Amino acid sequence: MYRRLRDLREDKDLTQQQLATLLKVNQTTYSRYESGALDIPSTSLIKLAEFYNTSIDYLVGLTNNKKPYG
Repeated sequence: MYRRLRDLREDKDLTQQQLATLLKVNQTTYSRYESGALDIPSTSLIKLAEFYNTSIDYLVGLTNNKKPYG
């Protein structure tokens, strides 16, 4: 899961700080999300799925299909 978060961010040429701002956390917290040192709250997973236009299942590795449900 954590690798996917980093890959999605890098694919969009975004910094950790930009994602931290989106999630209203500091950059260190976001970095810990990406490294797996800190669990990501469900509210943040929802925001990330919406931001990347994908599903939470994709973010957490339950599917390889990037397309959101719907």
